[in-house]
Amino acid sequence: MADHLEASVTLPSDPASVSAARTYVTGTLAEWGMPAGTEVADTIRLIVSELATNAVQHTFGQSPTFTVDLALHRDEQLRIGVTDSHPRFPKRLPAAVQQDNGRGMVIIRWLTAECGGKLRIRPTREGGKTVSIELPWTVPAEPVTAAGQQEP
Repeated sequence: MADHLEASVTLPSDPASVSAARTYVTGTLAEWGMPAGTEVADTIRLIVSELATNAVQHTFGQSPTFTVDLALHRDEQLRIGVTDSHPRFPKRLPAAVQQDNGRGMVIIRWLTAECGGKLRIRPTREGGKTVSIELPWTVPAEPVTAAGQQEP
């Protein structure tokens, strides 16, 4: 595989774009050798869903689009970032507020750490922000069945 692969898609800040972001990332990762349906692919799909949902719900109409960037470096490190043009960084909400919403960043942080990765939030030059995850690139050697058994 190449030393460095990149892919990107810009989507409207609309609830329907969350599904489009998941589909784009899943398809791109499959092209790069990570089959859909693996535990790692499903975890990444959930993380992307949370990142895209945050970009849609918490920009209050101030970011008409968001961009999902993927980069795979030397088959070792995967980076996925979601960039929007809203200047406010994500905040952890108090526990009482978290009953109905506000857990997205907690979920993202926990899933990323469980995969041995890092979560980063950086401002963009244009005044927005990029929330990204960096994960070790792990692709199962053999497909796994629904029962958890490796296929021969």
